[in-house]
Amino acid sequence: MRCPFCSNQDSQVKDSRPTEDNTAIRRRRICDQCGSRFTTFERIQLRDLVVIKNNGQKETFDRDKMFRSLSMALRKRNIDQEKIEKIINAIVRRMENSGDNEIKSNIIGEYIMEALAHLDQVAYVRFASVYKNFREVKDFEDFLDNLEEK
Repeated sequence: MRCPFCSNQDSQVKDSRPTEDNTAIRRRRICDQCGSRFTTFERIQLRDLVVIKNNGQKETFDRDKMFRSLSMALRKRNIDQEKIEKIINAIVRRMENSGDNEIKSNIIGEYIMEALAHLDQVAYVRFASVYKNFREVKDFEDFLDNLEEK
């Protein structure tokens, strides 16, 4: 495994354990060259997923991109990374079980919105403001009105 700090190709596994939901193996590693420590995760991947963007462009599904989006929405919301990982694992399983290798980006966005709605209302609104491209205060008001009605 390549070291993210010095790019050395060799590292040693110091500790391995399953994640809380048993969907991945968490490995603590140490770089043989610079001595830095870092964590990696090993997961089952059933198939390579491709995301179809709104403009028709296709790109390989990036789990880290989803993690960054969720982390940004949940910033300062006191939600631990394990819960974020559980959400991502559930969404990825849902996409893999759909039977289709190509997933439209708006479907992924809806899956994330659904998960955030159950987890944290503030994060849900934050994500929605970017996902639905709110342009003015009225967009927030309309969204919050619809949220209250539900």
